[in-house]
Amino acid sequence: MLPEALRISRVVRETADTFTLTLNAAERGGFFFLPGQFNMLYLHGAGEVPVSISGDPARPMYLVHTIRAVGSVTRPMQALEKGDEIGVRGPFGTSWPVERARGRDVLVVAGGIGLAPLRPVVYHVLKHRKRFDHLVILYGARTPADLLYEKELARWRGRLDVELDVTVDRAEADYRGRSGVVTKLLSRVSFDPENAIAFLCGPEVMMRFAARELEQRGMRDSDIWVSAERNMKCGLGTCGHCQLGPVFVCKDGPVFRHSRIAPLLTRREL
Repeated sequence: MLPEALRISRVVRETADTFTLTLNAAERGGFFFLPGQFNMLYLHGAGEVPVSISGDPARPMYLVHTIRAVGSVTRPMQALEKGDEIGVRGPFGTSWPVERARGRDVLVVAGGIGLAPLRPVVYHVLKHRKRFDHLVILYGARTPADLLYEKELARWRGRLDVELDVTVDRAEADYRGRSGVVTKLLSRVSFDPENAIAFLCGPEVMMRFAARELEQRGMRDSDIWVSAERNMKCGLGTCGHCQLGPVFVCKDGPVFRHSRIAPLLTRREL
């Protein structure tokens, strides 16, 4: 599959090192994807990287990616502007099992840029709000300056049918929000552990402790899902870069049932 050039219609600088590109997919009839899937983004002269889709699956005319500038490909992407083109291959990978969440409490737990691949889940649940019970969104970042989508967080917090809490690892004395790791928020929220499903994305240590906390609250491990976006490179499982024992993260994931991927994430030799 060759990259398809799509034109950038909007650029949002989210934080000092993170930005969101909205690509115009109207001319191709839309870009359809499932929450949790990713695309390979290609920048001429720099290379190609996997990036989760962070837009609304119900608005396929707009393809949205939130990107952290941390490598030789994503750093030059930071200089892209409205009207520039970028290559896209995809969508790839497994998706969050949102249909399994029907009639159940939904817990969305994100750390750092892990909120980006979970944002389509939130959009989906809010669009079909009557299909789901309690919606809990817990989000943690390193500092207040690292929080993504602040205006959107404020809108979600203002809804009566959403329980949202945000925390940061480090904050100045004048910061009025919560501080501490996101997993600590789990003890504050209410949900039915026997009828809940949890979607986790962020640093692996965060997901590990969050899953442990959820199990201590009574949730079944089979109802906990994670996105393990480790070392993905080709998107097809052919280069072997993301191989984790018998699993290729880009092809078999990135969304996994926690009980399947957890034993592999804790083995040092993998």
